[in-house]
Amino acid sequence: MSTGYQIQDQSALHYLTIQVVDWIDVFTRQIYRDIVIDSLRYCQKNKGLQIFGYVVMSNHIHLIANSPNGHLSETIRDFKKFTSKNIISAIEKGNESRKDWMLNRFEFNAKQHSRNERYQFWTHENHAIVLFSNRFMQEKLEYLHNNPVRAGLVAKPEDFLYSSARNYADLDSFLDIAFIDVKWKTY
Repeated sequence: MSTGYQIQDQSALHYLTIQVVDWIDVFTRQIYRDIVIDSLRYCQKNKGLQIFGYVVMSNHIHLIANSPNGHLSETIRDFKKFTSKNIISAIEKGNESRKDWMLNRFEFNAKQHSRNERYQFWTHENHAIVLFSNRFMQEKLEYLHNNPVRAGLVAKPEDFLYSSARNYADLDSFLDIAFIDVKWKTY
């Protein structure tokens, strides 16, 4: 079933929202956030993914990204497949206090779609929106950078470690990014 947010132009710059099923707060744990960051880094180096903005929230990820080689859907699909497999494995093998509940939710969601195997970690949608103007790019970049501020996690966007706001503020960051030509501002 199409949600109307499919990636049509595989090399265009997109704003993506990738969410965990049932909005489960998985990324409250560093081990799972690090799997996401390592996988994004791999996609940058080996699949040609260009990231211009990102934030890893507790239950979803926002990206501003493109694929100059024209394989954005494939790259996002592979990213989701790899991260879901590795995060679920880490949940199963680790000391996750919510292990049984989380695995139950992932298993329940998998049963809702015939294309799933045992677990479904990510929703099938990527909520992909083409960024067609500089103003729209700026708006989406500010939105994703301010997500942790709106959630009450930090006072300033660049204080959130798992965000490209740190790159734009010229601070150390987990990922290298390609920059959108914007004026950085702190709110």
